Amino acid sequence: MKRLLYQKKQFLLYCVIGVSGVTLDFSVYSLLLKAGGLDYQVANAIGYAAGTLLSFILNARLNFRVADKLLLRLASFFGVAFIGWLVSACLLHALITGHGFNRYLSKAAVLVVVVLLQYNLNRTFSFRKAA
Repeated sequence: MKRLLYQKKQFLLYCVIGVSGVTLDFSVYSLLLKAGGLDYQVANAIGYAAGTLLSFILNARLNFRVADKLLLRLASFFGVAFIGWLVSACLLHALITGHGFNRYLSKAAVLVVVVLLQYNLNRTFSFRKAA
């Protein structure tokens, strides 16, 4: 029971930290679309990378509280993020190009799917406690 409560607390903190990463991601994405005139996929990649780096730093320090093997953990976190980005890019393409949905609403919907996917992968791989 105690482990289940810990995992729920960990997931909630992951989500709170994720909000900061998603906020940065969405802000950079929107800024690059409006001010930069970039293609939505390019803006998605840049925003995604910025949000991912912020999320890693905050999760490593505040949530999973790991300080060992940071470069390996960062590589793993970005590997998970790459999987999330691929899912994101494919879903955005399907929603925007395939169905003509709004670029901003599509991004918001896709973020929900990607957060759930990445939490489970990061908890299992990037932030597991060293043996």
